[in-house]
Amino acid sequence: MAPAPSKPITLSILGKISLLFKLLVVAPPQLLINNLRCHILALTRGASLRYYTVCAFNKFALRYLTPLQLQFMLPPTIAIYKSWVRKQSTAAIKRLSTSNGTPKPEDLVLSELQVDIESLPEGQSSILWMGDRNKAKKVVLFFHGGGYAVPMLPGHINWCYRSYLLASPGEVAVAVLQYTLVPHGQYPTQLKQAAAGLDHLLKSGIAPQNIIFGGDSAGGNLAASLISHLLHPHPEAVAINLTRPIAGAFLVSPWVSAKTESPSFKKNGGIDMLSTPTINSACGELLPKDLKDEEKGWVIPVDMSQAEQEKWFAGLDKVVSEVYITAGEQEVFLDQTVQLADVFKKANQKLDVKAELMKNEAHDWILLEGGKQHDGDATKRMRTWVKGLWGFK
Repeated sequence: MAPAPSKPITLSILGKISLLFKLLVVAPPQLLINNLRCHILALTRGASLRYYTVCAFNKFALRYLTPLQLQFMLPPTIAIYKSWVRKQSTAAIKRLSTSNGTPKPEDLVLSELQVDIESLPEGQSSILWMGDRNKAKKVVLFFHGGGYAVPMLPGHINWCYRSYLLASPGEVAVAVLQYTLVPHGQYPTQLKQAAAGLDHLLKSGIAPQNIIFGGDSAGGNLAASLISHLLHPHPEAVAINLTRPIAGAFLVSPWVSAKTESPSFKKNGGIDMLSTPTINSACGELLPKDLKDEEKGWVIPVDMSQAEQEKWFAGLDKVVSEVYITAGEQEVFLDQTVQLADVFKKANQKLDVKAELMKNEAHDWILLEGGKQHDGDATKRMRTWVKGLWGFK
């Protein structure tokens, strides 16, 4: 059985020696090269330089560190969640107690946060709640990215707070799915857990029109997988019967192909945090060697033919009312994101698909904004979409 996902990962002696070598010997020259390349390309392309230092560091970490080494260095998802909730709640309560003026809506939201964890039936995944699920009228089911190898980061939880909880304070709760990471679980483990999470929300009495789901990068992959499951129930995942469509799905820089030969990979491999070796390695970790062609729709749908994709996603408007899909013009996933958005539109004439391609951004800019606790353009755009979708003022 896979180790409990809430416990810190341990490394072998050889794993620790390898990690130390990479950090002390490989990292310094590689970080210098990455920074020079990222910033020079950003300058020559007229893109903002903000976040490209973080991008350069992530490029090294995702390229050279193994999933177990990354998990050894980082706190587990549940630990990040507990720490953030307790820290933010305590700080907000203190600010409210010393304030003489009108309380800020942000502090009122944060002061009411409590650690609230629901285990899902299979025992290896959980729902981590942000906001009061008993009072909230709307729920966001959130899938964090990280190549299925990295736990949820503080940037993810700050993104959820700024884009969803603040979209209409007190009316929205976020259900973060804590799922099994590789190498402890391959496809379709995470799809089964995402389906279990959505099924749990529906069976708890939350109406489909009051739910949106989605995520970034690998979380965008998981959102696409769940969309596919709603259309074509996976035989290993719980079947979901909808009385009406889910309100919306959002896919930020989604990873929906195993191929790395597209023009955007060649053009943006030097500026983005992702690269061909990173994606090849991630696919090796996630995808079983015996993945059948008929299974691609659930995990790498863009690798099907155009006709197969349109047939696969036909009827999407019957299970999801709106789709918000976004990518940066400087990222390697640009082409596959555009292709997926086009397929959604062509296969579903009545579906509301909002696609945004941003010049200044590389991969997963909203996560980097969250990491800096910055209410940036990507964060504001996401909040605007949520407010418009649910009619918030």
